[in-house]
Formats: sequence, structure tokens, C-alpha cells
Amino acid sequence: MLALLSPGQGSQKPGFLTPWLVLPGAEARLREWSALCGADLLHLGTAADADEIKDTARTQPLLVAAALLAAEHLGPAENGAEIGAVAGHSVGELGAAAIAGVLSVGDAIAFAGVRGREMAAACALEPTGMSAVLGGDPAEVVATIERHGLYPANRNGAGQIVAAGSLDGLAKFAAEPPARARVIALQVAGAFHTPYMKPAETALGAFAADVTVTDPARTLLSNLDGAAVAQGGAMLQRLVRQVTAPVRWDLCMRTLKELGVTGVIELPPAGTLAGLIKRELKGDGAPEIVTLNTPDDLPAARDLIARHGNGGAA
Repeated sequence: MLALLSPGQGSQKPGFLTPWLVLPGAEARLREWSALCGADLLHLGTAADADEIKDTARTQPLLVAAALLAAEHLGPAENGAEIGAVAGHSVGELGAAAIAGVLSVGDAIAFAGVRGREMAAACALEPTGMSAVLGGDPAEVVATIERHGLYPANRNGAGQIVAAGSLDGLAKFAAEPPARARVIALQVAGAFHTPYMKPAETALGAFAADVTVTDPARTLLSNLDGAAVAQGGAMLQRLVRQVTAPVRWDLCMRTLKELGVTGVIELPPAGTLAGLIKRELKGDGAPEIVTLNTPDDLPAARDLIARHGNGGAA
């Protein structure tokens, strides 16, 4: 079985969409989507510097657009028949939901625009942040995070958990880290995937009320608990709730393993999720991985689809 993965915030790099503009219709597509999300995706993906694309309001629609632009050029996989499972990390779930057929491409892009703006606005209400915790016993790490009044916002597996909350709480946590763990402050606008994002969840709920969904055409995993979601309405509710709920990428990877996934394609900007997969799903049965960063990677991705997709031999 083949899985298609869509990365989240933090994976972006200056100019990463530039190589894709050589493909027919790519520039027009980005201009069309820019109108839907209220951000200049063409500029952000080609000419903007690192600081500009770090802005949550801009980054989120840019990442969803990048994933969907690349997915459109995977050849036979466009109809989804060869793709057994899809998943996305944080905002990447919007791209995954569109690829699975739950959301239209236009709604996914517009959703990302609203999500980015509302989460940026929520971040401005009080000083919060996030810190990566590398290593340590996972149970002890989570207990220490919570003891400091913080939240385990991302549980990424492969020895990586992200703490989020007040800057004061994060400073105290860094001064008293869990045993055998290293704490690294992240350059983000605020405490994503925590109750601090409640205003954004409320705004997204209002937006989602006018969004039409369909049931997924293939296995679609949720960051909430790693489970496959079979109803479009249920997935839409999860996408709204996701901004205040922890990202359980560890459970998504567990489900990918249980599904017997043998091939993985990470959509652009690729590398982060591939790294987590390599560290977590190693040894016998480890999936073959293609990171799709430029059109030059499309032949390898199509070959992987042919060999690992539904109906293909691993």
C-alpha cells in the first residue's frame, strides 16, 4: 500500500516553489488560489525570504497550496486509485483531506487562509510559544510538561515531543528539563494546538458551517488519534478542533504501520515527515520513501506509485 503525506508548518524554505513554475498551468493555479486564501502564494513560494514565510497567516495557505500543486502532477495518482492512505501533519491535514476527496481543492485553500489568519490573531492575544523536547522517556516528558502548566502540543514519535504554553512556563521547563532530554525553543508565533487557540477554533467553526464535504475516497488518517475517518462531516469537525488539540503524529505513524504501508511519498516541502518515518518505522518492513521537492522527483514518485500503489506489487 502507498501513503501520501502532507507536511506542516516549519517545513517551508525560501523559494521552494520556484522549480514548480515550469509545469503547465502552475503559475495560473497559484494566482487562482491566492485569491481564495488572501495571500500572494506566487510571491511567497518564490521570492519571499525566511522571515516572511514564517508568518503563520502566510505559511499555512502556502504549504497547503504546495502539497496540492505537486499532487496534481503525480500522473495516474490524480484519480486516487493508486493511493491507499493519506495523512497530513497539522495544517497538512487540509491538503490530505482534499486529496482524499473530503474537501474541494478550493475549500482546502480557503480553509488554510482562514486558519492561518485566525491562529496568528490568537497568538497575538498573550505571549506564548513552543519548545521541542528531544529524547527522554515519553511518559516522563509529558508529565513534566504538564507539571509546568504546559501542553504536549505535538507528539511526533521518534523521541520528539513539543511543549507549548506561556513563555514563563516554557522558561521554567527549559531550566528543569526531563531526564536525558534536550529542550530547544522553537521560532513560532505562539502555542499552537492548545487551548490558547480557542478563538481560532471558534472562527473556523463558523467558516466550516458553509463548507460542503464528501466521505473520503481512500483511507484518511486524523492527527487527533491516528484513526482512519470514514465520514466527511466527522473529518471536518476534527479539522476545526485540530487547532486546539494535540497533533498525534506518533499515532498516525502507528496506523500506517498497521495498514501495511510499503511506500511513502512526502509532498513538498518534503523531508520532515520522511525523517520521522525513517526513525520510527525502521527495520524489517520499513517503507520505501520518496521526498517530492521538485518536478525532477516526479519520475521516482510515479515509479513508487506503480510498484506500491493499490494493484501494484511492492
